[in-house]
Amino acid sequence: MRVLVAVLALLAAAAVIVVGLALDRRPGPGPTPVTPTPSAGATTSTPTPEPTPTAPPEPVTVTVTDRTVVARDLDAPWGLALLPGGDVLVTLRDTGTLVRVAADGTATPVTGPGADELARDTVHASESGLLGVALVPGTSDVVVQRTGADGNAVLRGTLTGTTLGELTTLLDGIASAPFHDGGAVAFGPDGMLYVATGDATQPDAAQDPDSLGGKILRLTPEGEPAPGNPVPGSPVWSLGHRNVQGIGWDAAGRMFASELGQDTFDELNQILPGRNYGWPLVEGRGGESDGFEDPLVTWTTDEASPSGLAVTDEGVYVAALRGERLWRVDLVELARGTATPSVVLDGVGRLRGVVAEPGGSLLVSSSATDGRGEPRDGDDRVWRLTLARS
Repeated sequence: MRVLVAVLALLAAAAVIVVGLALDRRPGPGPTPVTPTPSAGATTSTPTPEPTPTAPPEPVTVTVTDRTVVARDLDAPWGLALLPGGDVLVTLRDTGTLVRVAADGTATPVTGPGADELARDTVHASESGLLGVALVPGTSDVVVQRTGADGNAVLRGTLTGTTLGELTTLLDGIASAPFHDGGAVAFGPDGMLYVATGDATQPDAAQDPDSLGGKILRLTPEGEPAPGNPVPGSPVWSLGHRNVQGIGWDAAGRMFASELGQDTFDELNQILPGRNYGWPLVEGRGGESDGFEDPLVTWTTDEASPSGLAVTDEGVYVAALRGERLWRVDLVELARGTATPSVVLDGVGRLRGVVAEPGGSLLVSSSATDGRGEPRDGDDRVWRLTLARS
């Protein structure tokens, strides 16, 4: 009897540890656990062994062991999308064009009616232009967000090799501006399209539920407000954002976003449906008492000015423009509430994009030719970072 009591107490302690690792009891959309049921005729008379308690996971240390140039001489690259087979699709913000980078580093311009439309109708001014790009799951279609004469729009077209077919408008009417123009697009684990918009220098728009500015939007792949959104018929997933440029998910379906602050704090947030992230009423932490979500991590604006974001099974990686480095935030430390960002890469100038590859490496792009950097010979580049994890 004493042995049984001791085992039960040990299991209860293990359960407390596991629960304490959760970032939030209200995660975003993710896979639904399936409980297996016995097949017909199966017997259940064999006792089930008691589970053995396991130690909680520990933080991981990551170092870059190799940095290889994948592409060079790119003109203000912004979005990166990993294609089947390992090629990379890159948007060039200022010219409104795309290039497809092969494994051998060959960068081939994308042509076709869709590419012609982008080059013709994209309007560039400072931070605006051809921005995020994402592959539609299970198809050969791609989605982009670009700035046009009438604001930002989300467009979809079929990519065949290096030919982009005619474009379909999924969503338009998003306010645009030379600054705080947002731009990220990504498909979540639920198959829905998430679109990040900036406040377009109209801070009050971020708190206006009827405005598309300063929001993260959630759409079907066809561009309709997605089922299950906080307000039926509205594309708004979260509000109170200043300028989100990176979004991604971990294996548990939790959504993260990198956000540029104004003068004080940049943020890494966990995004939950219907939540308000405070801008312009609060920047950084301190808004929780007023019903706003506090960020998981903050940086001073000279340390970060974050853009692209990628999530692996051990960390969140954030590319920094003004900070000129690649930051990493450990997922275990995030769960414990003790996250201290570490620098994985620096000394190569402004960094714009970061994408995780299936083998564990990262693709990172520079942003020296965006009008605010100091270009070196060969800029801008895309690198592949080989990582050692311990």
